[in-house]
Amino acid sequence: MKLRAMTLSMIGLLLGGSAWGQVKLPPFTTQTLPNGVTVVLCEKKDVPMLAVRVMARGGEEADPRGQAGMGGLMMELMQRGTTSRTAEQFAAELDFLGASVRAQSGAQSFSLGVDTLAAHAPKAVELLADAAVRPAFAEAEFQRALAQRIDGAKAAKDNPQAAIGRYFASFFYGASHPYGRVEDELTLKGLTRDGVAAHHAKLFTGKNLTVIVVGDFTTAAMTKMLTEAFGGLAAGAEYVWPSGAALPKRDSARLLLVDKPDATQTYFSIAQPGITRTHPDRVALEIVNTLFGGRFTSMLNDELRVNTGLTYGARSGVDEERLTGAIEISTFTKTETTVEAMDLALTVLRRLRDKGVDAEMLASAKAYTKGMYPTQALETHGQIAAVLADLRLFGLNKGEIDDYFSRIDALTVERVNQVARQYYREENLQFCLVGAAAKIREKVAKYAPKMKVMAVAEPGFNVPEF
Repeated sequence: MKLRAMTLSMIGLLLGGSAWGQVKLPPFTTQTLPNGVTVVLCEKKDVPMLAVRVMARGGEEADPRGQAGMGGLMMELMQRGTTSRTAEQFAAELDFLGASVRAQSGAQSFSLGVDTLAAHAPKAVELLADAAVRPAFAEAEFQRALAQRIDGAKAAKDNPQAAIGRYFASFFYGASHPYGRVEDELTLKGLTRDGVAAHHAKLFTGKNLTVIVVGDFTTAAMTKMLTEAFGGLAAGAEYVWPSGAALPKRDSARLLLVDKPDATQTYFSIAQPGITRTHPDRVALEIVNTLFGGRFTSMLNDELRVNTGLTYGARSGVDEERLTGAIEISTFTKTETTVEAMDLALTVLRRLRDKGVDAEMLASAKAYTKGMYPTQALETHGQIAAVLADLRLFGLNKGEIDDYFSRIDALTVERVNQVARQYYREENLQFCLVGAAAKIREKVAKYAPKMKVMAVAEPGFNVPEF
């Protein structure tokens, strides 16, 4: 283990150490159109390509209470025809460009994007603006898309890997929290075509939109193009997220067991509160998590996969959103080894707290992170556009990227271990399992004084408080 860690550290230093220097965002400009649309332009002429993104604030947090999934359905329908083009015509024009429009529905934002050759910029911008500003929301397309999403929600229950994420969100955050309102067949059945159209009219307004373009263009020509495409949009208002949403305070450990009688494996998550996207501890926590469960050669994966073969993979993740998210251990194992795997995951968690990390481990994590980051975040035009959207959404400046390596370099063993002890705790853990309850119920009861068993066959994913 020590030899492997040293080897990885050396490789990481070659890839991500001082040879990389400091990563820097390419120069970009920000301006506001008369109707409030924010335009972010980044000229990058190394390849004759273009990435265009349209982002609206709000995201899934903006879904009305009891109507989870409205935003996701809205974004899907925005790709299915406009007031001037049928779904077939829209798709045919994109195919002619060799491009496609991609819609994404996130916790805090919605986005439409297209990547294409720079020579196709006028037509690509025209099509993207048509989808963003003038979707038709045709009744036939609405009914078709709604039925598909309802079927998808029901089908997720047959796939424990897909189901556990939905159950976990409801269980961990609670039904009153924005992140705990989960799309399922019950929430979707209440949606209407008019409701989705009204939701779009509220969110896709000038003051709530940011248009980002990265690639081979001139700022003057692109500004003119975007003004023509988006300048006629009504100004509207910028979306304001409701205040007061906070994680429920848990005074004890809890365990949710979703009973899937035919399951041969148990999928489980072990979670606790983490941080927000702008929290000052974010870089230190990213480094700790890399070591704990964020890469293949992590503490968790070494023990649960490499050393014991209890699973094909074990990981931990740190949610970084507008509101405080979860630090979550997640993996799966055979039904017969459920307790063994859970015990070992908790043992590794305890080891991180008790023994911490040493200088060699920290150097390896720093090198690994610096080596991976440029190719994961800044290599393509689309990646740069996503970074610029993230900065805009969370009110961050270019120092978030330009100073990233410096903040990593400044981390000491003492600081990293302080963060590990602060966030990777053992008390009041929240356990979510999907598996065969009859075979594991009595065995897993030891993990929490509060335990609830739900049948996977019950409609929806809502988990009542307990």
